[in-house]
Amino acid sequence: MAETPEIEIFLISDSSGETALTVAQTAVAQFPDLKVKYQRFPFIQTASILSGILNLAAKNNAVLYYTLVTHPLSEQVADFAAKHNLQSFDCIQPAMAVLANRSGVKPASIPSMNHNLTDTYFDRISAMEFAVAYDDGKDPAGLLKADLVILGVSRTSKTPLSLFLANRGIKVANLPLSPKSQLPDEIWQVNPKNIIGLTNSPKVLRRIRQQRMISYGLPAESAYSDTEKIKQELEYADEIYKKIGCLKINVANKSIEETATLILESLNLEPAEVDTIRD
Repeated sequence: MAETPEIEIFLISDSSGETALTVAQTAVAQFPDLKVKYQRFPFIQTASILSGILNLAAKNNAVLYYTLVTHPLSEQVADFAAKHNLQSFDCIQPAMAVLANRSGVKPASIPSMNHNLTDTYFDRISAMEFAVAYDDGKDPAGLLKADLVILGVSRTSKTPLSLFLANRGIKVANLPLSPKSQLPDEIWQVNPKNIIGLTNSPKVLRRIRQQRMISYGLPAESAYSDTEKIKQELEYADEIYKKIGCLKINVANKSIEETATLILESLNLEPAEVDTIRD
């Protein structure tokens, strides 16, 4: 019998995301053998940030649970999910529609009505926009503007970590590493203390890549998931980390939250500031 693949659930909300998490966990409880990984994206209130998260969801073939009271954003998720064949569940719009239909009153549709718009809140929004703009090495100029630069080979959780840390107000740029790609000159101008190199074990990374190929409807065995190729990539990354002199973190069997805690500690931030989500 084939092993059940791990399902990623994205919790997208214009508030804290607690409602989406509760709904998702209630549903998951009915599937005791299901392996689930939660990723929460709170305080999402712009189409550009939402677009970046949805693109990541498509890459990971994630299931979407969302609470977005602004109708255009909610529609953006629904349309994207339909276009990319993603499973999704709107946790708030149907509930609002029931009250609107019964009362004849239109909902206010104001995000985070129970949250004060503080400087911290706007820092988070700015950091989220930054993470989306400078994800996956899109623009090397972002390496010089970032509070933190994350490096790693494919499937070492660079993007999820960038977005998670952005929710702490940290501006993160991430850059994929490959022996076939040339490093931008900007990376050598960044303070090594502000660079984190991610690595993984060949066995774990091979399994992750195999699952990704299967999720795309492709054969699990390919050059992308070949053990020797993976070892070469990891060895190349290690050489880069040594040249830079940056901190290296092995993410094998670590959750996003655990890795983020290690990164925050390296930046002398309190680990307690990291939100934790129970799987």
